[in-house]
Amino acid sequence: MLSIKSQGYSVHIGDNSLLQLGQFIKDHQEYSQYFIIVDENTLQNCLPILLQQIPSLKDAEVIETESGEVNKNIEVVTQVWMAMSEFHADRKALVINLGGGVISDMGGFIASTYKRGIHFLNIATTLLSQVDASVGGKLGIDLGGLKNQIGVFNYPQGVFIYPEFLNTLPFEQLRSGFAEVLKHALIKDVDYWQEVKNIELKEGSYWQKIIHHSVGIKNKVVMADPTEQGERKLLNYGHTIGHAIETYHLENNELTTLLHGEAIAIGMIAEGYLSLKKTGLLQNELDELVQVMAKFFPLPVLSKSDFDKYLALMVHDKKNQKGKISFSLLNSIGKSEWDVFCEENDILEALIYYNETAEKA
Repeated sequence: MLSIKSQGYSVHIGDNSLLQLGQFIKDHQEYSQYFIIVDENTLQNCLPILLQQIPSLKDAEVIETESGEVNKNIEVVTQVWMAMSEFHADRKALVINLGGGVISDMGGFIASTYKRGIHFLNIATTLLSQVDASVGGKLGIDLGGLKNQIGVFNYPQGVFIYPEFLNTLPFEQLRSGFAEVLKHALIKDVDYWQEVKNIELKEGSYWQKIIHHSVGIKNKVVMADPTEQGERKLLNYGHTIGHAIETYHLENNELTTLLHGEAIAIGMIAEGYLSLKKTGLLQNELDELVQVMAKFFPLPVLSKSDFDKYLALMVHDKKNQKGKISFSLLNSIGKSEWDVFCEENDILEALIYYNETAEKA
C-alpha cells in the first residue's frame, strides 16, 4: 500500500486501504456516531464491501443521496443536515463520504458546516474522485447551475482509495476520471504524459501506480498553494471552458449531458488552442494533444448558437479578476502558467477551433 502526506492527513492508496481505515476507527474511539453518505450506486456496489471489511461500521447510520452533479445543491445538503439532526448527531460524530467527486465535495461541505464543523473521511470510489477530489480540501456545492460557487477549504481526517472499487464503474465514468490524469501530465510532467497517453483504458493492475502518481502531482501543487492564490490555479487547465460547457449542458434538458471528464477534454483542446496563441505551445504539441483526446473521448460538435451562453457562464469563473476571464495555459507539454487573461474573441476562436477538430475526429 502507498500513502501520501497532505495537509495534516494521509491519502492511503491500495488493496489494504480499507484495513487502514478499520485501524483508524479502532484508534479513534472518541467518535460518538458514524454517518456514511452514499448515493444509489455506492449503496449497492461499495457499501457491502466496506461493511464486510470493517464490521465495526455495521451500526453506522447510512444517508443516501441521488447521484450526479445536478444533485450537488443546497436542497440536498439541507436534507442531509436534517437527517443528521434527527439522528441526534453531535459534534463528536464522524461523517464518512463513500462515493465520487459529488459525494466528496458535498459530504465534506456538510460535515464542515454541521454544528460549525465535525470530522469527516473520504473513501473515493471513482477514478475522478481518487485522482482529483481526494486531495486539496476544496469542498462545496453548486449554485443556480454554477459549479462550486458555495464552499469552504477544509481537510478530512484521512482519504482511503481502494482501487478495486474502479471495477464497479461503467466505462464512461472511468474514462471521465482519466481526463484529470491527462491534465496532471499536461501541466506538470511530460514523462508522465508519454506514459499515460498510450494506456488502454480497462481494468488493470496499473491503476494503483497511476492514482499514486496523479495524487502526488496534485498534492505537491496544493501543498505549495493551499488556498489557490497562485500555482494551484494550474489545476484549472481545461476547466474554464470545460466547466462552462458542462454546466450549460447539465442545465438544458434538450442537450446531451456531458460527464465532467468529457467536458474537460473539450476544454483542454480549446485551451490548448489558446496556449498556442498566448503562451508558446507548439503546433505539433497541440496536434498531439488533440490526437490523444480524440483517442479517449467522444468529441461532439458544439452548436455555434450556444457559444455566447458558454461565454456568459465563464464570466462567473472563480479565477476571474475585475471581469477579465482568466486561464491556466500550457507553455509546452508538461509546463504551464496561470493568470493568462483572454478576450472574448480569443475564446470564440478557440471554440471554433475545437469544432473543426471534432468534425475531423
